[in-house]
Amino acid sequence: MVFTSHIFIFYFLPIVLFLNFLLPFNLLTLMLVTMSYLFYGWANPHWLVLLFTSTFVDYFCGLGLVRFSGLPMDGPDLPWLPRDQSRNRAQKFVLGLSMTSNLSILGFFKYYDFGVTNANALLAALGFGTGHMRLLHLALPIGISFYTFQSMSYAIDVYRGEARPLRNPIDFACFVALFPHQLAGPIIRYFSIAEQFRSRTMTVAKFSRGVVFFSLGMSKKILLANPMAHVADHAFTAGALSWHDAWYGVIAYAFQIYFDFSAYSDMAVGMALMLGFLFTKNFDDPYRAVNITDFWRRWHMALSTWLRDYLYIPLGGNKGSSSRTYANLLTVMLLGGLWHGASWNFVIWGGIHGGMLAAERARGKASIYERLPAVIRVAITFLVVCFSWVFFRADSLPATGQYLKSLLGFSSITADSGALNATTHTPYHMLMFVVCAIIVWAAPQTWNFSQKLTPAKAGLSLGLLSTSIIVLWTQTVNPFLYFQF
Repeated sequence: MVFTSHIFIFYFLPIVLFLNFLLPFNLLTLMLVTMSYLFYGWANPHWLVLLFTSTFVDYFCGLGLVRFSGLPMDGPDLPWLPRDQSRNRAQKFVLGLSMTSNLSILGFFKYYDFGVTNANALLAALGFGTGHMRLLHLALPIGISFYTFQSMSYAIDVYRGEARPLRNPIDFACFVALFPHQLAGPIIRYFSIAEQFRSRTMTVAKFSRGVVFFSLGMSKKILLANPMAHVADHAFTAGALSWHDAWYGVIAYAFQIYFDFSAYSDMAVGMALMLGFLFTKNFDDPYRAVNITDFWRRWHMALSTWLRDYLYIPLGGNKGSSSRTYANLLTVMLLGGLWHGASWNFVIWGGIHGGMLAAERARGKASIYERLPAVIRVAITFLVVCFSWVFFRADSLPATGQYLKSLLGFSSITADSGALNATTHTPYHMLMFVVCAIIVWAAPQTWNFSQKLTPAKAGLSLGLLSTSIIVLWTQTVNPFLYFQF
């Protein structure tokens, strides 16, 4: 089930909202867990086993961390683990169990075939023949990258003493499975939402702001991301292109992935507000960044924060030598690229960003680049990001090489430019391309737009929602891009 499906908009969400305002508060979490499991199991009920397993393991790991600490387990609330107290061997084992179980689930379903393919290729290159290991062709459970990271972060935070372990398993199940952020984030840290399971307000103002978030997110997806997907899909499957068609296609993809993912985040935040929850911000005008470091402060902020807190800092962060810091940055971004998908394209994409982060740190804040006008730095950063998006979008390394040649004007054109232009250079698609550019670089963010609602803003939001629903009837099902990660 996806947010932009008719069954979700006209049936599932209204039922959840109705129950949320009808039931007493002490039954709301159980209701949300039940409906969230229904939401997740709609496409494939078997995937619920994985979601439940991750939840089950980390819930009991949280309890185990307290039990093995020697602190009392009685009382309504479990105690905080002291941050300055060393952890014993049993606690380290419990944390290792959490990380091993989650990473094993993620690794098996997401990376087994990738690993086998590369192992077979290596063995063949070494002269040992082919087909030593059989591919399983596993279907990737949607949302697995998000909920395993989120569930695992709970055990890590409890271990560090940054979150109080939960006694109530229903609250923890809701934290992991809550349907607004279940499939594509944002990745929520437990300590940021814990108290909201005990007490949260559901006001008209909060509900109204939630409706605006949901409406603008829906319009981003249907009215902007989907038309840009049409342009990008045709460009990336057309073969060799002229340089201007190639740039048109990759910029369209840059708009598509931004509006697609930020749309999901807006809708998730909006539905959370309607249910009384407050989620964290996930995007902050990333294409207005003046360098790649700034870009990662603005893009997919929940993931970049997760990578910083659970990978970069434990590796040593910037506390060691300069070379160690650069190695840490590159390692984190390579793993971040691999998190997005089992493909060398994603690894290279992560490597490009990691290399740029290291280069910017080495360059320092007093470089010539930093003295350039902001608009030039924004343009350069956007071009670098677009260049890297080619690796993210292309289906294979050969296809990536072909597209890069087209971008640089080194390709012998094979695509039928007339047919391509008739498909992608229509007045509608070019108008949406311009609208995307205006919104990216000139329009206020949803967060700022919705802070103070007026009748005009409410009318605009509801008008966009109505238009999006009408247009939705003319489109085939088009899931959010990050469902595949």
